[in-house]
Amino acid sequence: MPSLKDLKNRIASVKATQKITKAMKMVAAAKLRRAQEAAEAARPYSQRMGAVLANIAQAVGNDQDAPLLMTGTGKDDVHLLVVCTAERGLCGGFNSQIARFARDHARSLLAAGKTVKIYCVGKKGYDSLRREFASLIVERTELRDVKRIGFENADAIGRKVISMFERGEFDVCTLFYSEFKSVISQVPTAQQLIPATAGEAAVSDSTAIYEYEPDAGSILKDLIPRNISVQIFRALLENVAGEMGAKMSAMDNATRNAGDMINKLTLSYNRQRQAKITTELIEIIAGAEAL
Repeated sequence: MPSLKDLKNRIASVKATQKITKAMKMVAAAKLRRAQEAAEAARPYSQRMGAVLANIAQAVGNDQDAPLLMTGTGKDDVHLLVVCTAERGLCGGFNSQIARFARDHARSLLAAGKTVKIYCVGKKGYDSLRREFASLIVERTELRDVKRIGFENADAIGRKVISMFERGEFDVCTLFYSEFKSVISQVPTAQQLIPATAGEAAVSDSTAIYEYEPDAGSILKDLIPRNISVQIFRALLENVAGEMGAKMSAMDNATRNAGDMINKLTLSYNRQRQAKITTELIEIIAGAEAL
């Protein structure tokens, strides 16, 4: 049984931890609103970019002049998985859900006889995946020193991916991230980047006739690389919002658990102290009666 001093020290330690978790919850809540607004603002742009890409892709069709980023290599033997996670922990199962989703996808590809390569964006994803797929990780990017994610960060990642594709290092590229739904809900998502999968053309524009200058193929050569960076940028923003939401929820639970532990430890401390006081009183009375 722990002594009164041990119990007192443990209560003080849990109280100090509770203060930290409460402060982290407040910081995450303050950052969440800005991150959520950024993620929601990026969605219409990325969706509209996909609609524009779809309209131009319809005009190109199976034209031989279509860029390789849209048509692909004609094979799907080598797959590159771009796994985006957070740089820090203490956010519940946020990072592990993305890593598990990517890990299951990699296992299914390997079981089908495909070659898998992994590009880790974020320290936590790298730490999780290297335990099983250390030999498959070919590239990693950490954004720990970036205070606020900007398009230039996503564009640098997109350029690396495109450069790897141009060197013939893979046939299909899939992006993994967590889509922000709410504070308590972040959904792991997979999106194919290469070959570019154009979404459905805008309904209102489906009957319109477009003229492209200089030509649709040239426009796609500029548009598809930018679209890849835009989709990566959206994924990073979704991850930031999801991380802050998951961290706020996790720190709230930790603060409540610390409060419950403090109550239990305080009750145990009071009972043990009362028992000790009672024992001392009994000894004093017994000694007095002996005299």
